[in-house]
Amino acid sequence: MKAIEISSYGAPEVLRLVERPAPVAGQGELLIRVSASGVNRPDVLQRMGHYPVPPGASDLPGLEVAGEIVAGDDKALAAAGFKIGDHVCALIAGGGYAELCVAPVAQCLPVPKGWSDVEAATLPETFFTVWSNVFERGRLQKGETLLIQGGSSGIGVTAIQLGKALGATVIVTAGSDEKCNACLKLGADHAINYKTADFVEEAKRLTGGKGVDVVLDMVAGAYVAREVECLAEDGRLVIIAVQGGVKSEFNAGLVLRRRLTITGSTLRPRSIEFKGAIAKALREKVWPLLESGAVKPVIHSRFAAGGEPGGAAQAHVLMESNQHIGKIVLTW
Repeated sequence: MKAIEISSYGAPEVLRLVERPAPVAGQGELLIRVSASGVNRPDVLQRMGHYPVPPGASDLPGLEVAGEIVAGDDKALAAAGFKIGDHVCALIAGGGYAELCVAPVAQCLPVPKGWSDVEAATLPETFFTVWSNVFERGRLQKGETLLIQGGSSGIGVTAIQLGKALGATVIVTAGSDEKCNACLKLGADHAINYKTADFVEEAKRLTGGKGVDVVLDMVAGAYVAREVECLAEDGRLVIIAVQGGVKSEFNAGLVLRRRLTITGSTLRPRSIEFKGAIAKALREKVWPLLESGAVKPVIHSRFAAGGEPGGAAQAHVLMESNQHIGKIVLTW
């Protein structure tokens, strides 16, 4: 099979199209002929040597794919309601940048009705992450207010649509007026250009001084102190990335007085059982929203994985530029 490997840690040009032996599905697994692979920030971190591969996972980058089931554990397939020839999308711990990919059956979901494989490849990483962090860890409820840092990212556009579909008021931050307008078109109630306005002051103003109930944070660092300031009583701050650094200082007195929760998680090293439970919740509560059109795919760019001068490298250059609105996809 053709695959994209990281030849050495470094710039996007280290991504190289190679021939690799086809993987073989084991117990509880299936083999997917990949139509498309989602590109995500952790892929960039792995390419740079900052995101270690979990034990037992493929060294190839790529955490989400969609395509056709071509082989697998018959018993596990039957138990999940799948069969050879079905089209699925899957969350994986690695190996997604390839024509063939093995995935745990428990981490696979059917391609939603009306969606293409390319569109479905944008779902697993962001939807598993948003569901687990915003709705399970963050306990966002109908009628509450959600603040999303980086609303135009793949995670952001997912959180906007799910938050609105499930009854929350959604405030986002983004780094340009263009990105803010795109978030508003996706359903966000308010968008704050963090380069021209203070998101703490704006969040308080937009909530009548109450503050927001949940913050989804991909920055950390100095942002944590400011996010603590704009949380409502019993508010929850959920950290899912540390683009702004791992060290933070914040007013612990506010945490005590407002009964705040600061939490966070990373998905890649979690167990198959944990991810399988998220998949079941998504199929029950979110897949109907996808199939009804209440939540739509948001794809900024598609690159041919084997294209010249290197589709995967071009995708990573775009990801690092932060100019995209929505998801980036490699097609096979």
